[in-house]
Amino acid sequence: MAGGGAVELDVAGRTVRVSNPDKTYYPERGFTKLDVAQYYLAVADGVLRGLRDRPTTMQRFPDGVEGEFFYQKRAPKGLPDWLPTARIAFPSGRFADEMCPTEPAAVVWAANLGCLTFHPWPVRRADTEHPDELRIDLDPQPGTDFADAVRVAHVLRELLAEHGLRGWPKTSGGRGVHVYVPLRPRWTFTEVRRAAITVARELERRMPDRVTSAWWKEERGEKVFVDYNQMARDRTIASAYSLRARPRATVSTPLHWDELSDAAPEDFDLRTVPPRFAELGDVHADMADHAFGLESVLELADRQEVDAGLGDMPYPPDHPKMPGEPSRVQPSRARKK
Repeated sequence: MAGGGAVELDVAGRTVRVSNPDKTYYPERGFTKLDVAQYYLAVADGVLRGLRDRPTTMQRFPDGVEGEFFYQKRAPKGLPDWLPTARIAFPSGRFADEMCPTEPAAVVWAANLGCLTFHPWPVRRADTEHPDELRIDLDPQPGTDFADAVRVAHVLRELLAEHGLRGWPKTSGGRGVHVYVPLRPRWTFTEVRRAAITVARELERRMPDRVTSAWWKEERGEKVFVDYNQMARDRTIASAYSLRARPRATVSTPLHWDELSDAAPEDFDLRTVPPRFAELGDVHADMADHAFGLESVLELADRQEVDAGLGDMPYPPDHPKMPGEPSRVQPSRARKK
């Protein structure tokens, strides 16, 4: 349903206009555009913690989750003068100016454009070449589920601790688990991606029947894929507290480690997360107080290369061929040649 006059929301001292507030965005639950805007108003401090000063791509659903969607990388026309941008470089060498939220009103303003999911880069606008987060995406493959990702996450926690690192887990909003490690911004995208590959391979070594680092789907099997390419330039993960385009309006929700084993993705949605946030606040707020180094993980990468001959792995298809990268030919096709 569409219609109704515009609504104005007060967001930390700024007035944000929400047009067509009665437009249905989540038909299965009956949630409207205004419900989405009010959700982001309720969790604004938390979502802004994950977006602040980060170049951010908006995943927009102008007609709700059952309509067409698109990713808006370049800052849209009509960007408020109080919402800054940063210039980022794509793998192609082209550039774009992306919005960089710095205050809660930016989140609600984007929601009015139909943005349901925010995809921030792992960099800040002051330094767009050096990631300040290592993001580890545990992606259950067909035949596995959220519980399998949780089991892997707990082993990942132990692995990170062995290298002097600490991770903060969240649901993906789907079947997966994301674990973030805050970094000192001194490593390049290539180095941080190499660290993600190293972690993926070590998890695979420790849990060979449950974990895979194989880029090609035909080689993964019924395992949890550690998607190392989420650390490649211009690859992003849904931010903390982002709504997902799923019928139940689930949310990518930060958790404490001791909550993870009893959690279920469907427990965290547009209706349940605001009261949780009101009670607990942002359970990942202390991430901002930490920044770790990758020296130990990169030393492990060197050992993996020397001892087992494990070098680089394939990049996403939209990336130019990188030095030392193996063939991107799908194994089954390569065998037919």
